[in-house]
Amino acid sequence: MAGRPLIGVSTYLEAGARWGVWELEAALLPAGYPRLVQRAGGLAAMLPPDAPEYAAAAVARLDGLVIAGGPDVEPVHYGAERDPRTGPPAPARDAWELALVDAALAAGVPLLGICRGMQLLNVALGGTLVQHISGHAEVPGVFGRHPVKPVPGTSYAAAVPEETSVPTFHHQAVDRLGSGLIASAYAADGTVEAVELPGTHWVLGVQWHPEMGEDLRVMEALVSAAAAG
Repeated sequence: MAGRPLIGVSTYLEAGARWGVWELEAALLPAGYPRLVQRAGGLAAMLPPDAPEYAAAAVARLDGLVIAGGPDVEPVHYGAERDPRTGPPAPARDAWELALVDAALAAGVPLLGICRGMQLLNVALGGTLVQHISGHAEVPGVFGRHPVKPVPGTSYAAAVPEETSVPTFHHQAVDRLGSGLIASAYAADGTVEAVELPGTHWVLGVQWHPEMGEDLRVMEALVSAAAAG
């Protein structure tokens, strides 16, 4: 493929965003996401929520897809009752991003899920989530760090072969793995920190936030897979 591959990154709608004299609903994406795509050699395109039936058309124009972090996945999508500690629902974003994941899996487009994105990938493939864990988001609004150990022989380990300290902020995690997924990294407490779909095109989810750190290797692996077509 000539030139930089086009990597779509999902965004979300927020009411009351402010810039200058304006306070309006806005499609938001923390700048760390497009910057990470760009630093890894890709072109970044923002994908605000749209009608789910347009997801396949959107994905068809991309070389790779990132499902970004954000609010908790609505428990109805994995057949669970809502835990009181689960955050407010985001139905439009859930519907759009689940459709994006399904479209990327069907079309063979390389896919990276980040935090919520990894959880949504697991749910899209029939898995479930732990709705609250302690110790992975200790200070509100502040990213912590903890070590993540790769599982040898996985695609994640091929990209990041050693144990690394990663930027993290989450209170939910993978419980039962979705169909075909395998765990490819763990935290010291046993929390699944990465999942992937072996035997198909490049599909990886990571629980941490690479866009908040300096390590480009996960995103470089996505961009490389996207460039390979």
